Amino acid sequence: MSHQRFRKYNTKDIYPGQSLDNDLAMAVRVGNRIWLRGQTGLDLEGNFVGVGDAAAQAENAMRCVKILLEEAGSALDHIVKTTVYLTDRAHREPVYQVVGRWLKGVYPCQTGLIVAGLAKPEMLMEIDVEAVIPTDG
Repeated sequence: MSHQRFRKYNTKDIYPGQSLDNDLAMAVRVGNRIWLRGQTGLDLEGNFVGVGDAAAQAENAMRCVKILLEEAGSALDHIVKTTVYLTDRAHREPVYQVVGRWLKGVYPCQTGLIVAGLAKPEMLMEIDVEAVIPTDG
């Protein structure tokens, strides 16, 4: 079983002000399991969406989640686990409203954390996603 890596990138391209040089992928598929890079206000072209607006960042993140899952041969309803990182408890309601709308009827396991910060200061939220493509057809 081989690993498929989608949208390979290097951290020096996304974080030019930092001394980083890590080869990563936006999505990795092994068999019927898929892991996504944490999605934020960064769109898939590297532009930042929603400065100061946690809900707009969540909307962008979920749009990217959908695209990445589809590129890996999956779909939103295959999501089994999400972890949501917030930089402020006040962002919980607007972010969870967006995520809940995108995942209505999916019922994944979910963990939510309040963290001191994310990779860029303008990032107010990040969502980490794991999916499993059903094997029963």
